[in-house]
Amino acid sequence: MEKSKEILSKYWGFNKFRSFQEEIVDSTLYGHDTFAVLPTGGGKSICFQVPGIALEGITIVISPLIALMQDQVNNLKKRGISAELLTGAMSYREIDITLDNAKFGAIKFLYTSPERLKSPIFIERFKQMKVSLIAIDEAHCISQWGHDFRPSYKEISVLRTYHPETPMIALTASATPIVQEDIIKLLKLKDPKIFIGNVERKNIQYSVVPIENKLNEILEFCKKNKNESGIIYCKTRKSVKDLTIQLRAQNISAGMYHGGLSSEDRTYMLNQWMGGGLTIMVATNAFGMGIDKPDVRFVLHYEFPANLEAYYQEAGRAGRDENIAQAIAYWEPNDIHVLKDQFEAKYPEKLTIKNVYNSVCNYLKIAIGSGQGESYSFNIKSFAATFNFSISETYNSLKILALNGNLSFIENSFLPTRLKFAIGNSALYKFQVSNEKYNALITLISRSYPGVFERFVSIDEIEFSKRLKISKIELRNQLKFLEEFGIIEINYQSDLPQIYFTEERKTDQNFSLSFEVYENRKNIEFDKLQNTIEYLTSNNCRSELISAYFGNSTSKCKQCDVCKAELTENYTHEELKSIILENLPNNQRFFQEKVKMNRLSVQKALQDLILSEKIIKKEGMYFKN
Repeated sequence: MEKSKEILSKYWGFNKFRSFQEEIVDSTLYGHDTFAVLPTGGGKSICFQVPGIALEGITIVISPLIALMQDQVNNLKKRGISAELLTGAMSYREIDITLDNAKFGAIKFLYTSPERLKSPIFIERFKQMKVSLIAIDEAHCISQWGHDFRPSYKEISVLRTYHPETPMIALTASATPIVQEDIIKLLKLKDPKIFIGNVERKNIQYSVVPIENKLNEILEFCKKNKNESGIIYCKTRKSVKDLTIQLRAQNISAGMYHGGLSSEDRTYMLNQWMGGGLTIMVATNAFGMGIDKPDVRFVLHYEFPANLEAYYQEAGRAGRDENIAQAIAYWEPNDIHVLKDQFEAKYPEKLTIKNVYNSVCNYLKIAIGSGQGESYSFNIKSFAATFNFSISETYNSLKILALNGNLSFIENSFLPTRLKFAIGNSALYKFQVSNEKYNALITLISRSYPGVFERFVSIDEIEFSKRLKISKIELRNQLKFLEEFGIIEINYQSDLPQIYFTEERKTDQNFSLSFEVYENRKNIEFDKLQNTIEYLTSNNCRSELISAYFGNSTSKCKQCDVCKAELTENYTHEELKSIILENLPNNQRFFQEKVKMNRLSVQKALQDLILSEKIIKKEGMYFKN
């Protein structure tokens, strides 16, 4: 349709759609239920945002991640498109006003988490909205076979009860064939138009590097590529901090990003990296969703995620400009044991989970039979210390309790300060005349946000402090004064995790963990872990392995580490292992220089022999075990 192309050009500045985008947009505009699997960087959001603008009415977007929703809402607003976000961190009053604006047509896109869909206030207003489209992002979350299973996604199909003729569009970047079937069945899509993109990213060169010292290898790589934009993924905040320090010591421009940083620091790091002030971002998986920097030339993994879906998404943040990029995973033999230990830690004993549940309720003063629909900031460190749980036990228990439907655990809320005027124009003017000290702040708010009398708006406290030439502490004091005198309604920024109770507190007798979210989920994740280990240790083409995992087929890529080794190596992997065994004891340099073997091929053969316990290493030398 020409209208969709006009919208794409007007709001995004693109002259043409990417592969599959136009067909998906047209399917939605014609009123069909639509299911799309597009590779990372394939532009999924365009597929529902363009038709959402074209259609008359509001588009409801359901997504599991607040950071991703906030990013998309901000981007839509920058383009002059009205969009708002509902989360468990918002007050009832703020939710009430947002839903009223949605009901009366003041909002074009309303983003919400699936947990909000069950609340009576949402259902009542949703019935009264003119809903043109329901978009389900990260749709793989509906399947127990998916890597981010969210039971609350199963409630989405209930929306059809209230608007049976409204089309649905479900999108994901990573879904195996069994997950694809689950999405269509559990969302109850009606005769959907299905679009399955090829997960193969032909411009990404995948490599797995078995190495004895990952840190040195990464430092050397970054020194050689210090002017290229890149991401290095770690699993822990400590690894992020340590690696960043090492990079900076080598005069490499590196920033860090993890959930422990303040929102100001995260925003600063992100802006510096996006603008080229920092070339490399060292980060946990908190960094990435919604981050669309086209010229990322490499994604390195200092520590590997627990499943291939997560790896595919993280690695896929490289090369979105379709130019050649590298995705390199580094690992040491002990990393396999670490992955297995981390897997076991994800599933605390059932009694521990039950105790965490009761302790959380006591900590937040939730009585039995109450709490449903209530949201709380949650200091996980304070809680763990108070009730003598480890951070790991607490975190993993909360994740399982969320899967079990007892609560919603929002790790990173990152919501800015939101406010609205609580009085009218004339009363506000009288207050300004009598309280000159607050005139500059009130004027800045009213001029910056024309709709602040009708709805909550997000403010940047740092930017406000700069413009008013006052400290952030003084700004906060002025805001509190306005709040106390009833001039504004305000919800202050919080970086603490949020707990939202999706049901009332249960008694000990009524509390139980379902087989689906504990035993069955554990078995599924164990299978995913085995696939991860196979990817790290296999001698098959990396692109073939990834494509096969997602149910696609492809020929050898001829550019991953395995394919390159086959083109340059005179021996097969099995022949290399035999040669090594015949020439022990010896060191790695001997095999590279005397026997003329490729360095990476030697490393892989040695690691394979160590894992199979055929050889051992002592002081740089390899011996038969």
